[in-house]
Amino acid sequence: MSYETNLTDARWKIIAEFIEDQRKRKYDLRTIINALLYVVKTGCQWRYLPKDFPKWQLVYYYFRKFETTGLIEIIHDTLREKVRLKKGKEISPSLGLIDSQSVKTASVTTDKGIDANKKVVGRKRFILTDTLSFNDWDTGCGSQCGRKSRSRKTI
Repeated sequence: MSYETNLTDARWKIIAEFIEDQRKRKYDLRTIINALLYVVKTGCQWRYLPKDFPKWQLVYYYFRKFETTGLIEIIHDTLREKVRLKKGKEISPSLGLIDSQSVKTASVTTDKGIDANKKVVGRKRFILTDTLSFNDWDTGCGSQCGRKSRSRKTI
């Protein structure tokens, strides 16, 4: 079961620090993380996870567990900080780049507005990145909230 999305030994060593608890399991956590990465990278539905991986219910259970405990965000933030330091930057970004995009939505959607400038009925998506292109914050909302939206982090 070798997929391009699988973790290398070096990457697993970094992530294992956060999640390895030496508990005995039927499937090791590396296999479960590889399955999560497969879903994220390929965009496949949980039920269509290849049979090489554990059952999709188990992989989804760990995804929800990591998501609700904030572990995914902790790993992301820690790795971003390490990369920023390695690149000679401060841990916290001093500059952010904001961009938005208007996206058409189906007519049944209730959360939509009109971007009069682009003549688009739908939602407006926002993204905030630092100078190394790390995604610090993004959101989607109806086009009417474009000017009223505020980021949760102040840079």
